[in-house]
Amino acid sequence: MDTSSLMEQILSKENLNAAYLQVVRNKGAAGVDGMTVDELGDYLSENGENIKDQLRTRKYKPQPVRRVEIPKADGGVRKLGVPTVIDRFVQQAVAQVLTPIFEEQFHDHSYGFRPDRCAQQAVLKALEMMNDGHSWIVDIDLAKFFDTVDHDKLMTIFGRTIKDGDVISVVRKILVSGVMIDDEYEDTIVGTPQGGNISPLLANIMLNELDKELEARGLDFVRYADDLIIMVGSKQAAERVMKSVTRFIEEKLGLKVNAEKSKVDKPKGIKYLGFGFYFDPFAKGYKARPHPKAVEKLKAQIRKLTCRSWGVSNAYKVQKLNQLIRGWINYFKIGNMKGLCARLDGNIRYRMRMCIWKHWKRPKNREKMLIKLGLNKRSAHGISYAKGYARVCKSWNICKCINNERLAKFGLISMLDYYTARCVTC
Repeated sequence: MDTSSLMEQILSKENLNAAYLQVVRNKGAAGVDGMTVDELGDYLSENGENIKDQLRTRKYKPQPVRRVEIPKADGGVRKLGVPTVIDRFVQQAVAQVLTPIFEEQFHDHSYGFRPDRCAQQAVLKALEMMNDGHSWIVDIDLAKFFDTVDHDKLMTIFGRTIKDGDVISVVRKILVSGVMIDDEYEDTIVGTPQGGNISPLLANIMLNELDKELEARGLDFVRYADDLIIMVGSKQAAERVMKSVTRFIEEKLGLKVNAEKSKVDKPKGIKYLGFGFYFDPFAKGYKARPHPKAVEKLKAQIRKLTCRSWGVSNAYKVQKLNQLIRGWINYFKIGNMKGLCARLDGNIRYRMRMCIWKHWKRPKNREKMLIKLGLNKRSAHGISYAKGYARVCKSWNICKCINNERLAKFGLISMLDYYTARCVTC
């Protein structure tokens, strides 16, 4: 394919319209200039032709990205770069034309940030390999990948495929546009800002070199962005692969492997994309389920959304719980978790009963509500004056009055029912 004149494809009316619509759909925060997505349309109506001329003449200069730090579960932070909406529009337009070109080169076992591919497919492919005799896993963690990409190495790889100098110029400028940290400018000598529209594509272009090396060595692997696992047949082979692949990543690609987080282990000892793995003796093979760390994170979110002291209505709590449940099940539905869903359902309902009990406030009102729900007056009076939210809301009388059916009518969905309707057996 001729890639020497791609800029006109990028600047075509159809491509720019599609880029604008995608940026609007993605929403997102404003960059360093403060312009919002809602203001982008009017700005492009007035300045669109000028932006196109700047891109054609290589005079377009992206603004620095705004640094945002997101706390990570391990205590560190994930550094995100928020480009301006104008730069997001330009990056999206470029990415839309480049993606089909590079998609032809990408490995079939690469699943991250690619059209019609997802994390669940990566997990299912890993399971397939585990059950094909690969009982040892090389789990390689790339340290701060998006912050350490070597620009020269990336652009060299990029230039092997893309021959349009105008496109090479704008991509290079995006990489070196800099970052604003607390109103102070900082050069970006390395890295591709995690948060830009074109960053996932550039990451895959870089890591495709690793994919090609692994394929040349005849290794079975699965990669989702910078999350890589390699499946081999023995511990000795796994340790040998860990050393040689680490050497290639650091010496040839200029990236850094996190030795503390990378390891060689059996499938049951690793966590991949939020999933854990276990051996099912009845099926005589490995299966996936949510990793304990993912479950603990979910439980913490449930506790937060069902906090009795949170000053919002119970209807709002149910709304937020339902959003959490749907999102979590939709991601983990390929895993085996019927028992987990049933246990969590019980915990969620128990905590919602405590929220309702507190909302009823005074004993007289509690007695009135319990009688209204069918409890006899004597029992209602006795429990309404009892102490302790936890003890009261575990009682048979409260569970009878605020039963599962009533909570369902109130709008609370069941994790087990939602999972059963959507699960895919591994």
